[in-house]
Amino acid sequence: MSDQKPLGYDISDMGERGLVLTAEGPLDLNVQEKIWRLTKADELWPGVTLKVAGVNNLVVLFDPDRTTFEALADQVSQTWADPPEADIAPAEHIIPVRYGGASGYDLEEVAASVCMSTEDYVSRHAEGAYVVMTVGAYPGFGFLGGLDPALAVPRRASPRGRVEAGAVMIGGAQTAIMTTTSPSGWNVIGQTDAELLDLSRARPSTFSPGDRVRFVPEALP
Repeated sequence: MSDQKPLGYDISDMGERGLVLTAEGPLDLNVQEKIWRLTKADELWPGVTLKVAGVNNLVVLFDPDRTTFEALADQVSQTWADPPEADIAPAEHIIPVRYGGASGYDLEEVAASVCMSTEDYVSRHAEGAYVVMTVGAYPGFGFLGGLDPALAVPRRASPRGRVEAGAVMIGGAQTAIMTTTSPSGWNVIGQTDAELLDLSRARPSTFSPGDRVRFVPEALP
């Protein structure tokens, strides 16, 4: 493996059959687009069995009978420096949201923690132009980049055991929509009836990496 690598990322092993490329620094759309391009390119590296895009990272699984970690890491480094073009056609999604009240039971606390009224917080959240950085954690769950930094709040110290599907949430520097009723430590600021996961469809997830998302308030708190 070459001793030289472009600045801005690290490659480490994941057991005997995988590696992870982790981009350094904060969430960045240009970096994320490079990651999408690597996952879209077919037959990019011999011996690879799976590529999974994360937020600021790329997981690559491989067949150890066909390649080695050292050889693959060198190939990934070279490709990261000059990634191939890939066809990424983002869809646009308009998501109606009932902010606050029983639908967004953390909104008042979240807004107060960043010294805003609930009206201002809702207005700024709905003004955002969001991008699906990756899909994971839960089936169909999209991690949305593009949150106004002034709206960012840490995840809850104690996760809830049950958060309903459709919950619109804030977790650190990202916003998201819960796709299944599950435990979560994210802050719930609203609720949507938009169906983002349908297991009867050929592609169950509504969101794909690169898609654009906008929120539209159904009613202000």
